[in-house]
Amino acid sequence: MVANPAQVAMLLEAVKSFGKRPDKVTAFVGCLYYAGMRPSEAADLRRDDCDLAGRCADCGADFDDLAAVKPSRSCNHEKIEYGRGRLVLAGTAPRAGSHWTDDGGSHERRGLKHRGRAETRTVPIPPRLVELLCAHVENHGVGPDGRFFRGLHGGPLSESVYDRWWKLAREKALTESQVASPLVRRPYDLRHAVASLWLNAGVPPTEVARRLGHGVAVLLRVYANCIDGGDDTMNDKIGDALGRAGDWWRMT
Repeated sequence: MVANPAQVAMLLEAVKSFGKRPDKVTAFVGCLYYAGMRPSEAADLRRDDCDLAGRCADCGADFDDLAAVKPSRSCNHEKIEYGRGRLVLAGTAPRAGSHWTDDGGSHERRGLKHRGRAETRTVPIPPRLVELLCAHVENHGVGPDGRFFRGLHGGPLSESVYDRWWKLAREKALTESQVASPLVRRPYDLRHAVASLWLNAGVPPTEVARRLGHGVAVLLRVYANCIDGGDDTMNDKIGDALGRAGDWWRMT
């Protein structure tokens, strides 16, 4: 059983509610769900990797990069309608330990998993993630290298940092029985949740696998889970299909 969209939204709000420091990982968590990214991919996300599109509701101007929009003489662009964006993922920053990296740091930048070092993966993103990333730029900025998400002292974002806030968010946003269950116990579980959401919405497995950076066989074996509270929806779909089959049978 994986989290549904309403539960994910409540968890994101819970992370944000803890204050400015925890809010630095709100968009990070959003990347795992709305873009299906691995934590190591989100930790390495750069400003230049993002197309954050939208328009101004007041003047109708279209923007390819909302995070860079400034007031003009004719309009302050205060009412923004976030559009569909795009991420072009090029690398990851997994924890390797200082003994295993070239610079002695705890993280090492690498190519994408299951791909050549120079390969990229393009992932369309919904307006909600565009909004989260724009808010992050406005409220927290990016690092000198363009990285969105950084540790307390400007270095790579540590698993221990976002895991701590995630545990507190679960306790605040979920019921007692849900907290005790495996439901989104780890931030990584959001990737399972969105993969299941896409599949249940009818997105072809080949496209879901492409967005996640996986093969189809791995996708269907690992990521196809039932969404919490989604049994009735699935039962309705099965019932509708059986009803259509019955109608066809009676007509023949």
